[in-house]
Amino acid sequence: MSRPPTFTPPPCARADRLPTSRGDFAVHDTLSGDKGTALLLPGYTGSKEDFIALLTPLSEAGYRVVAVDGRGQFESSGPDDELAYAQAELAEDVLAQAEAIGTPVHLLGHSLGGQIARAAVLLDAAPFVSLTLMSSGPAQVAPAQQQKIKLLSDALAVMGMDRVWEAMTALDTPEEADTDGEDLRRRWLLHNPAQLIATGRQLTVEPDRVDQLAAVQPLPKHVLSGERDDTWPVPLLDAMAERLGARRTLIAGAEHSPNTDRPRETAEAIAAFWDDQG
Repeated sequence: MSRPPTFTPPPCARADRLPTSRGDFAVHDTLSGDKGTALLLPGYTGSKEDFIALLTPLSEAGYRVVAVDGRGQFESSGPDDELAYAQAELAEDVLAQAEAIGTPVHLLGHSLGGQIARAAVLLDAAPFVSLTLMSSGPAQVAPAQQQKIKLLSDALAVMGMDRVWEAMTALDTPEEADTDGEDLRRRWLLHNPAQLIATGRQLTVEPDRVDQLAAVQPLPKHVLSGERDDTWPVPLLDAMAERLGARRTLIAGAEHSPNTDRPRETAEAIAAFWDDQG
């Protein structure tokens, strides 16, 4: 999981609720920007806090940024029905979020969020100025990650969220344990397990929809990742970018979460891409 350095938004942003036609969503919103507006979708087990380190540099670059908790993620509540988290349902949520903040918007999704963003664009690309897929691959995750997700889903089916958290943190390395805190635990406990099971399953069976996405024109596309990634191998992301005709950015020193590993460099690359669409 991404480990944001803080759960407190910077002075340029406000923690808020975004009312939409499909319910309210928790957001961090920088509120203003003269160059445009962006909607940021977090990954599996993640939340809007994963983008906190990007908010100030993207705001300084001239963009209003809205980072959102999807339904069932952290501070956005969701039902206990796995069907409510079908990818098509989550994609409709994204379209409603974009409408609520005011289209057109730049859309960015990290990992699972990238595949949800892709699904939203394939439903209706009209609200979007551009699409950035951050550490988000063409199809299902790597086999080792599929196994981890299966183990987690099996545990969630028979154990409470608190017991699963204890089991996960017991396996952390000393370095990871040092970054664990009450905020991370609280985020985990507020995730709806039905959301985790349903979206985890999606990550293990997602088909390759790159050709469909490539056919969505004109929509500028950007594939950004760290220089190492154990969820989707970097050469696979390279090939996806080529198939999409997308800009390709590799963030040195970053792994699966460049947004938290190298936020300043990541924000600069994102803003440069957005600037080119203005």
